[in-house]
Amino acid sequence: MLRYLGPGILLAGAAIGGSHLVASTQAGAHYGWSLLGILLLVNLFKYPFFRYGQRYTAATGESILEAYVKLGRGYLFLFFLLNLFTGMANIAGVSMITGSLATNFGVSGVSVPVLSGIFMLTSMLIVMLGGFSLLRRFGKIIVAVLGLSTVVAVIISLISGPAGDPAYAGESPWTMASFGFVIMFMGWMPAPIEASVWPSLWMKSQQKLQKKSFVMREAMTDFHAGYYASVFFALVFLVLGKMLIYGTGTVLSPQGTVFARQLIDLYSIAIGEWSRPLIVVVAFSAMFSTTLTTIDAYPRALANSTRLLFPIAENRFRAVHVFWIISGVAGSFLLIQYFVDQLGDMLSLAMILSFLAAPVFAFLNYRIMFLDNVPEMFRPKPWEKTLSVAGMFFLIGFGLVFILWYFFS
Repeated sequence: MLRYLGPGILLAGAAIGGSHLVASTQAGAHYGWSLLGILLLVNLFKYPFFRYGQRYTAATGESILEAYVKLGRGYLFLFFLLNLFTGMANIAGVSMITGSLATNFGVSGVSVPVLSGIFMLTSMLIVMLGGFSLLRRFGKIIVAVLGLSTVVAVIISLISGPAGDPAYAGESPWTMASFGFVIMFMGWMPAPIEASVWPSLWMKSQQKLQKKSFVMREAMTDFHAGYYASVFFALVFLVLGKMLIYGTGTVLSPQGTVFARQLIDLYSIAIGEWSRPLIVVVAFSAMFSTTLTTIDAYPRALANSTRLLFPIAENRFRAVHVFWIISGVAGSFLLIQYFVDQLGDMLSLAMILSFLAAPVFAFLNYRIMFLDNVPEMFRPKPWEKTLSVAGMFFLIGFGLVFILWYFFS
């Protein structure tokens, strides 16, 4: 079964650093268990739309970007523009945190922006020289290391008990002041819905690598392994935030580099200084996994979008792909160098835009499952239709409430 795993696990690796390590930890640290229900609900309601991404490719042999074109080129262009902005902001943000965490390994005399650039360059070389095969192997190893070390950290924190005052009653997330965080939390939980394109594209790469097509059972096994792992890690980091930070009086910084240092220090103090290496490995594994995966995913999606929007010869696709990889890394490094103070705001905006666009991509992913090239046996079952409609209402409802909150609060 392990040989089928890849695309779904890679998505889990991308989700962990993008939303879980930072947003889930902050949710637990600021609000305790208050956002646990929202975490579970948003993962439930996004579930069918991520599932359709890999299911469509297994059923038809096409990526869902090709399906978007069939529904209308404007939808693909919307995807292209959204990924162009969120991609560079995300790569820059996760690379900064990765570079900051690397200072805990005794690296001295090198600035965090330079370390971030080194990790982006390393990831770029892995993606360009090793291709999907090396990315897939790295992804499995990193997620396995992260899973083992995180479980150990959670067990220790549960045995030790809450670090904060047991009688502490924190602020409610259901206030006007906190609602923006709730929307950002949901936007990339477990990942933005447009990220469902990534496993679809990785599936096509894995098919070429293994010289065989996915059967539906294999595709769904891979999807569920990745999605359940992503939900598990989201829960784990919320638990860590609740057990180690909630009620201690510590305010987590919104700046990624400061947050990374706080996270290591707080966990080490709460669990014991002996645990510092374990916490460093957990956090660094999460962030390097995300850096590596996003540097493959965003350029891959942009390159395939370019190919479909502006038809190019097949033998020129590799050059287009390399162009987007280099452009993504270069653009992200420039953001780190010259706009580092605005990077947090950019990431917040990217999360909000992803959430507001979520109903559109949710509808598209649902709609493509009824295209003529999808066999009847692979189309959504009644329970999937019900969950999909409920999910779209959930996303639209919160989106409308956020718009009202933004303009009238």
